[in-house]
Amino acid sequence: MGDKSATHDLVRKFEDLERGDVAIVGGKNSSLGEMIQQLSAKGIAVPGGFATTAYAYWHYVDSNGIREKMASLVAEWQEGRTTLAETGHSVRKLFLRGRWPEDAAESIKTSYRELSRRAGVENLSVAVRSSATAEDLPDASFAGQQETFLNISGENALLDACRKCYASLFTDRAISYRQTKGFDHMSVALSIGVQRMVRSDLSGSGVMFSIDTESGFDKVVIINAAWGLGENVVQGTVNPDEYQVFKPLLNNHAVVPILAKTRGDKSIKMVYGNKAMPTRNVPTSKAERAAFVLTDPEILQLARWGCTIEKHYGCPMDMEWAKDGVTNELFIVQARPETVHSQRDPLAAFHTYTVENKGRILTTGPSIGDAAVTGRVCLIESATDLDKFIDNSILVTRSTDPDWVPIMKRAVAIITDQGGRTSHAAIVSRELGLPAIVGTSNATFLLHTGQDITASCAEGDTGYVYEGIASITTNTIEPSALAPIRTSIMLNLADPAAAYRWWRLPAAGIGLARMEFVVSNAIRIHPMALVHFDRLTDPVAKAQIALLTAGYPTMPDYFVDKLARGLAALCAAVHPKPAIIRMSDFKTNEYAGLIGGAEFEPQEENPMIGFRGASRYYSPRYKEGFALECRAIKKLREEMGMTNAVVMIPFCRTVQEAKKVLEVMAENGLRRGENGLQVYVMCEIPANVILAGEFADEFDGFSIGSNDLTQLTLGVDRDSGELADLFDEQDEAVKWMISRVIRVARERGRKIGICGQAPSDHPEFARFLVECGIDSISVSPDSFVAVTKHVVAAEEAGEKQ
Repeated sequence: MGDKSATHDLVRKFEDLERGDVAIVGGKNSSLGEMIQQLSAKGIAVPGGFATTAYAYWHYVDSNGIREKMASLVAEWQEGRTTLAETGHSVRKLFLRGRWPEDAAESIKTSYRELSRRAGVENLSVAVRSSATAEDLPDASFAGQQETFLNISGENALLDACRKCYASLFTDRAISYRQTKGFDHMSVALSIGVQRMVRSDLSGSGVMFSIDTESGFDKVVIINAAWGLGENVVQGTVNPDEYQVFKPLLNNHAVVPILAKTRGDKSIKMVYGNKAMPTRNVPTSKAERAAFVLTDPEILQLARWGCTIEKHYGCPMDMEWAKDGVTNELFIVQARPETVHSQRDPLAAFHTYTVENKGRILTTGPSIGDAAVTGRVCLIESATDLDKFIDNSILVTRSTDPDWVPIMKRAVAIITDQGGRTSHAAIVSRELGLPAIVGTSNATFLLHTGQDITASCAEGDTGYVYEGIASITTNTIEPSALAPIRTSIMLNLADPAAAYRWWRLPAAGIGLARMEFVVSNAIRIHPMALVHFDRLTDPVAKAQIALLTAGYPTMPDYFVDKLARGLAALCAAVHPKPAIIRMSDFKTNEYAGLIGGAEFEPQEENPMIGFRGASRYYSPRYKEGFALECRAIKKLREEMGMTNAVVMIPFCRTVQEAKKVLEVMAENGLRRGENGLQVYVMCEIPANVILAGEFADEFDGFSIGSNDLTQLTLGVDRDSGELADLFDEQDEAVKWMISRVIRVARERGRKIGICGQAPSDHPEFARFLVECGIDSISVSPDSFVAVTKHVVAAEEAGEKQ
């Protein structure tokens, strides 16, 4: 039954434990012992402490004569004679009314005195955490199932907290979870971890995953951080900061591979209270809300620790960390296996979702999972109203905790006001396979019960709640079913937030990353408005710019940092394969639509063939804006380490213009060939084909933009409905252009690819490209499988001829 453990010790020091001791001290405590024993020498700091054993738990149970009563109460519930609430309450009461056996109490008090002595503090403040002997297994997280008590001081308070820990093994949520997972309630014991408190009440704390929690992308560490003690992050009652770090470059101390830094509002923090209430929540200051919790060196230190822990355990890990506000030291306070993506085969089939016919956006928040669903809202204000939940509805609430799990299982999606990617709502939603949108801040205010909505987590890091019932298409992709291929198939990607979704595709890199997407979505401000803020006359634009750039040393620094980090996520998704980044290719009317842009852009009759692409980069009208783009690329490659970034120049009309652009790039620290920098040119103007040899002298490669090349070869406005029948990328004139530039590129030893839509739509066009000897075909991710099959067929047909 669990009482005859391998040892009859009542208490074990953490340093005497290892990960094989789960049966004795549970998952959390055996893991803490393992890290102290094995990883302290590698610089990972874990606060000391001790654990009560499973034997101590059964000793308490039998000393109070409650074993048979517990079994009987659980059996009555399983037989349907009592409710879950009645059963949980009755079993907990047995524990709370129990008395500590003298030897167990003395062992706990002696160990506590020793811990206090080693810390040099009388009645040391400790964290008291539950560690069930069935928890933290690779296929079951037991997230938040048992209780944690923080800032416990004094022997009597410690014994009382330990008694409450034992009782928490039979909270309603814990009973329900074990029943669902098939664990025998009477075979699971509880160990209690007593750990020196880290003074994170004076600093910050949070959660860290050694894998992307949504896509399973295994090259990033995700860190969430908030001020104060960590329970607010774990429970999802605060919207934390989020940092993303690129793992493969962490050993290179010459670079800072922090891919993303998102500031959360962190509206409250948990601090020390008094003996009656050891912890309490207080509002954060405006300064705390505006600041990041961790510095860049601290983010990197934690990420390196996360990689070390992951390597030691041999699987993706879910960790909790804390920073001591007195000593400024970082600590790992918990580590357990990640339980969702670690169970999946990266080559297994996966689903993608396309959302069409969307209503207006009602609210947004971090997306959990990658699915999309439609349904009817069921708004639940508090735990007292859980019985009002309607099955198969979309649950909308402020935040969830383990008491909510039974109704979360009956929902089709979950939307919360509060919490980040590591909140309770996020963890449980992943485990249940439900899409969730967390931390919206206003869902309970904007949505109402009975309302039809669409919850979409299929569009990247941001989840969208749309009004009404949208059309959702599900596609299945099987990477393992794709045949080997000679022609490189690359991806067209623009949205950094969605890049990690496609990491399982065996793509040869990114053939086209559109810089303007990052500018319009993440930056939103015209670069010249940042360089010449003093020249702006629009008061609304000036106010918007001041708000967006707050916290940056200068306004141009905002542009450089945001652009570099946005592009870094794209580069990371395919690293070390190339990511070809096209410098900005807005047309003047599109630039004018950016904040502050109208005052810096000319009016043009035909922007499509006007002041766009290369002509802007050396022009006095935009040269300073282009300098910011170059600074961002330089930061991306040299400071962040993404040397797989390849630069591409769009709409380069003449060879002389190419020389001017390369000169301006060099003035801004981007010299072709230096530090491995390659510069490509878009082939989208007939002049690029006619003088392909001369352009090959200036650039390392070509990318055929078949849409513009077709438009300018045939003299057809591609947006004209009247001329739609004439716009044909397979017209003989266009194919002649394409075949010629491919031949010249190959003769001159230059790479050449295509990034148009035609290979996706027309198998015969893919075959034409293969026959011409093109190096790569770049397509949208949802076309990857179809185009790969077209190309495989074309290659096989060529071999037979």
